[in-house]
Amino acid sequence: MNLRLFATVFATVFVAELGDKTQLATLLFASDSAAPRMTVFLAAALALVATTAIGVLAGGFLSRQISERVLTLAAGAGFIVIGLWTLARA
Repeated sequence: MNLRLFATVFATVFVAELGDKTQLATLLFASDSAAPRMTVFLAAALALVATTAIGVLAGGFLSRQISERVLTLAAGAGFIVIGLWTLARA
């Protein structure tokens, strides 16, 4: 296992997920006194694992169809567009 890659991916995803709508939704479910915390944790963890698996599979498929440079440029452009759209709406 490439520990440097592991640490980079972990840190990037961890920081990206802090305070996002997924974490806030999980917080709201866990704040319900009738909701068992372990059930909320397991359901949220499984959902994140499933969406991550889809991302990995899609990334593997796309990398065989499109060059890494094009994917990187498209992802960067997408983030810029989302950022500009967010600023325009603010």
